[in-house]
Amino acid sequence: MKNHYALGLQQVQQELITLQTPGLYWITCQRQEDARSFLRQVISQQQAATLISSDEKPQALLTPDPPGGPVRIPLFSLPANKLSLQQLQGDFARVMNKRSGLVLFYSNAAHWVKLSQEELAIWLKRMRRQLIEKNMTLLMITSGTSIINLRNYLQRYFRQIDGVAHLDYQQDSWQYRINWWYSADQLLADRAIRLNYIENQFIAASEEEQNIPLSLNDENQFLAEQGVLEGAPPFSAQWQLFSDNDGVYSRAQQANAATVIFSLANNHDINALAKMVHSLRRSRGNALKIVVREMNTSLRYSDERLLLACGINAIVPTAATLSRFLTTLEGIQGQQFTRHVPADLPALMQALQPLQQRGFLPLNAFCGAVQKLMKNTLLPENDKGLMVALRPVPQLKPEQVLTLCKPRRFGDLVTQLDDRLYLFLSSCRFNDLDIALKSIFSLPHDELFSNRMVWFEDNQIVSEVNKISQLTPVTHQDLPVEPVTLAATAPDPVSHERAAPLPQPITLNIDGAQS
Repeated sequence: MKNHYALGLQQVQQELITLQTPGLYWITCQRQEDARSFLRQVISQQQAATLISSDEKPQALLTPDPPGGPVRIPLFSLPANKLSLQQLQGDFARVMNKRSGLVLFYSNAAHWVKLSQEELAIWLKRMRRQLIEKNMTLLMITSGTSIINLRNYLQRYFRQIDGVAHLDYQQDSWQYRINWWYSADQLLADRAIRLNYIENQFIAASEEEQNIPLSLNDENQFLAEQGVLEGAPPFSAQWQLFSDNDGVYSRAQQANAATVIFSLANNHDINALAKMVHSLRRSRGNALKIVVREMNTSLRYSDERLLLACGINAIVPTAATLSRFLTTLEGIQGQQFTRHVPADLPALMQALQPLQQRGFLPLNAFCGAVQKLMKNTLLPENDKGLMVALRPVPQLKPEQVLTLCKPRRFGDLVTQLDDRLYLFLSSCRFNDLDIALKSIFSLPHDELFSNRMVWFEDNQIVSEVNKISQLTPVTHQDLPVEPVTLAATAPDPVSHERAAPLPQPITLNIDGAQS
């Protein structure tokens, strides 16, 4: 008879939280604090468990104490290097047995990136063979900034892993996504469950009833600001035009499945428009189709991301013609909005626009701001911004180039370390780098710098920031002189420089004798 273990998630279908024996399961988490909470909840449901950690001390993972679980838990630490991972299967064979219960292995995603795809495949095959021989179950729990790379790798190992799931934080709730899960001779796949965290437990959340429209009899109606049609009259009786966005919003509050079209002419209107979109999506449900047409070039990448997070279906750029705009409207008909929209709009706006700083920052403040941004899980992974190191040409000092650097956007930061300038450009994509540098520097950047280095992946940026934060800048020669205290004796100015010779009167007679 097979033994079974439970994850402990509350109000979730039993087949989705059961781990069979033997078995190998892998759960990834965006945030380390979520991984720790998840681990403690799993342990609280076990009669026997063993914990292995390669990220931090296993004692720290069990603080605070789980609400239940075994009285005694064997704890093991694994060095965070490639060799220790490759030798784990041998250690497993020597130490573990049936009495170990459910074995949990907590690790950082950065450790697994050290293994190539072939090495990871070999590791999984050997570990699975060991689990079958010992009739044991291993649950991998992994978190970290480079989690997206590991998730992509895991998709390929359906035969070696019995279950793969991901826990993602979404500000006011968590999404538990199951790629596949094998238990009790059943295979379940492609599931998504919304969780709340109540009293130190993850509990399934019931979907709000107001998100289900009561009627779809207005699905063919179009409620639009009149400017989006470029002066054209309504195309049919289903079109209603309004003089401004406020009129569109007021009418859309009675809509269920209509197409609601806002215009955007200035980026100063972003926050007001985001509030309208968020309110409609939260109150009128997922059948409503919300579109924003950009009338002038005003949307930045961060603004687009904010509007998408608030619940719009599509953004039509200013370069799109009227016919292309109408084609976009046709393409979204019948769609259901499926993304989660958090309830707290101010917190959402603050999370998506986290850096309210710009310009020069001292090295420590610069590193702290970038590290804080990298930990923001609401921002897309590997798309939070760019970090650029610029070395001035030999004819210019870094201090001189710094006077030409004028960042204008919030989130664009600069600091100096020795002979380099470090720039962090928030919400900037690699193909827009030259445009950004042209805007920041008052002279052509190609003439100011001899070379540059660019980092765009999260783990690359975090690694470089950690490295430069440990360095001490070279002492500049133009540091201010410490003021002289009253008790100090004033130095003799003649002792520091040669005094100018005073003229001496000389009278000469005809004979050349001096008098």
